[in-house]
Amino acid sequence: MMKKMIIARLRKIENDENIRILFAVESGSRAWGFASDNSDYDVRFIYMRPMQEYLRLDRKKDVLNFLTDSSLLDINGWDLDKTLKLMYRSNPTLYEWLSSPIVYIKTDFADQLKEMCRRYFVSKNSLFHYIGMAENNNKEFLRNKEFVSVKKYLYVLRPLLACKWILQYGKPAPMLFAALMESQLEESLQPDVKRLLDIKINHPENIMIQRVEKIDHYIEENLELIKNEISLMSGSCKQDYNLLNDLLIHQLNDW
Repeated sequence: MMKKMIIARLRKIENDENIRILFAVESGSRAWGFASDNSDYDVRFIYMRPMQEYLRLDRKKDVLNFLTDSSLLDINGWDLDKTLKLMYRSNPTLYEWLSSPIVYIKTDFADQLKEMCRRYFVSKNSLFHYIGMAENNNKEFLRNKEFVSVKKYLYVLRPLLACKWILQYGKPAPMLFAALMESQLEESLQPDVKRLLDIKINHPENIMIQRVEKIDHYIEENLELIKNEISLMSGSCKQDYNLLNDLLIHQLNDW
């Protein structure tokens, strides 16, 4: 029922904005696999406008945002050219959208863009993104506090595990937290983290618990280890824009 409502809302956005949605997915906790009953829906999409819109001097904005009155639906979209520029910069958020297990709208463009992932992925870019996310959330919501949000624990652990995945495999991390945990988390810690997941899924969104010493130690230790690993990495050679330019032109001609 909710999926049908989201798709209907996206189709209305297409009509109202005179755009074509090329790809739409769920992001956030529902796609990561640890949503509570009252978690909102973080819908993300990639769209294009008619070709003549890309030839204007007064270009329209390249991001669209929609929030329902109840805040249950948080909908955000990126224009085609913004998306391709972010692909060139190996943007980790875009890689996450492309690997989401919950898909609302998909066209051939999604498969073509996924093929680009392999060519344009730069490990160091994603590592900087994820380690920054883990460190900021740890500093703001966990460190030096007696009681902490279960949600924020997971918001620190997930990017940490994503870093470990990238360091091991040299490719984008999977979106599902369970896949990251199974692959990258020490077996001795898995029962404690599974308990966090159970609390997060089966209780109100912002439930607080007393800090877990074992998990705190794991977070602090791995933050330093990963930052050290990143500091030793050299920059990677980039591809040029040619493939992305070809994809842009192909999509605009296909309007």
